Amino acid sequence: MLLIMANAKFKPLSFSTTMRNPNRISGFMSCILPFEGEVLTNDVIAKIIKNIIRKKLYKPNIIKSNKYLHEIYKENEETFTDEQLDYIYANSTQDHKEAGFDKGWPSRFDTMYKLPMEFGFLQYEMDTPIKVTQLGHMIVDAFNQDPVDELMIQNIFLNALTKYPVNNPYRKILNDNVPLVLLLNVLKELKKVIPGFKGLHRQELPFLICWPNHDVKEVVCYILDFRNKYSFGAYTDEIIYEECLRLLGATVEQRRYFKMNKITGEAVDEYIRKMRSTGIISLRGNGRYIDLNSLEQQKIEYIISNYPVHKTFASTDEYMAYMGQIDKTVVSLPRIESDKTDERLKIRTLRKYAQKYSKEEIFEELLNLCCKKKPSSDPVLKFIEGPTRLEFLTSLALVQHFEGLVVYPNYVIDDEGLPTRHASGGKADIVCLDYQYEGLVEVTLMLGRQQVNNEILPIARHLHEELEKRDKVVSVFIAPNVSADAARMARWLKADEKIDIATIGINEFLDILSNYSSFDEMISGELDVA
Repeated sequence: MLLIMANAKFKPLSFSTTMRNPNRISGFMSCILPFEGEVLTNDVIAKIIKNIIRKKLYKPNIIKSNKYLHEIYKENEETFTDEQLDYIYANSTQDHKEAGFDKGWPSRFDTMYKLPMEFGFLQYEMDTPIKVTQLGHMIVDAFNQDPVDELMIQNIFLNALTKYPVNNPYRKILNDNVPLVLLLNVLKELKKVIPGFKGLHRQELPFLICWPNHDVKEVVCYILDFRNKYSFGAYTDEIIYEECLRLLGATVEQRRYFKMNKITGEAVDEYIRKMRSTGIISLRGNGRYIDLNSLEQQKIEYIISNYPVHKTFASTDEYMAYMGQIDKTVVSLPRIESDKTDERLKIRTLRKYAQKYSKEEIFEELLNLCCKKKPSSDPVLKFIEGPTRLEFLTSLALVQHFEGLVVYPNYVIDDEGLPTRHASGGKADIVCLDYQYEGLVEVTLMLGRQQVNNEILPIARHLHEELEKRDKVVSVFIAPNVSADAARMARWLKADEKIDIATIGINEFLDILSNYSSFDEMISGELDVA
């Protein structure tokens, strides 16, 4: 069915903030997959929403205001009963209306799944069967692996955004380009004409967010003229806003609708998050610039050569057939760095940021991430997803506090040495070496009894493997709070299998860092590991 594009206007690109990170979309897709093939009705929507709430991917206000329900929500091992889900669903006001859906939860469902549909993961419409594409099945399969296949999820988002047009059949918008492909082409052309080009400044990104067409040369000339006209990197939000309104041809009424803080703030952050989710875009200049990730140059050149910045579709079915298939070349082309280059860059960047941030700043970021659940406002950290950010922050804290300790994290980096996704399965999150111990540091945001199966038992396997190669290997397990079961299992493994796993919560970890001067002292003293 072709959606009518009557009354379409030029608008800023707007990605849903309901789905800020790839794993969140993956989780939502896992909740709707069991209903594939069922006709979408309000009753089916209710079942899908309850599945989302059961998996704690969405927290209605009633959970926040009900102490008992909130306690269940906070505990990983606790789940809501069917009766509790019925109560939450019935008593959660959703003052929301989307075209084609009833007001309330049905419209909220549409806001949750609209972006995954635009990305080609599924297709739905009231009173028609729910369809999940090949790409949708792949992202659920990657999400359900233990551990989650982060590389595959990253490649799936690269596949989606390589094709994703802003004027797809699900949007009433006149802008006509493929944002990722436009960005890649613009960055490539600017590199040719600007000596020492660092990338696009984040204040210049609203131009691409509002750009009306797919003319790369026109964008490049516009940015060069703008940089000549104004002092580079010191533009005010007001100047950027007025330029964007002009690009959009905004009417007086639209000027009231297109808010400055949206175009120059929230929309920019979401644009960076989505472009970074592909793995081919780097952050530079402490988060002030975005640029091509040279470690993924083969993928970048393939996309530029094989994908247009402009494509039209006659129907939603034609669009989904195009978006729902995976380009095997896009997801299989390798990175170009060598292991040694990768290692040197990673260590150099780690030391750089260990000097940039104070110890107090790292502590506060760790507490916000693990305990206070507060988002980061840091221009770099806020674009690193939670699990990966925990590995980065923990590595920084270890470098800052233990002089002479070799700290090597296993997260994957861009060409600036900044993390793009967390360590793959089969490797310790962070390896620490001092004159006596090799420490395998594992970090997680996971809470509750799941820590045993998902963390402690795999740690034990890694530890046995390392002990076959060398003596004096220990593991340190760090979580926001260590469950009683995880601590008990670690003690049992020490008594029964003679392996050392120190289990510590984040507050205890920060206390330990403040009170010990070396990794060796921390291991042999406070953690009582012989």
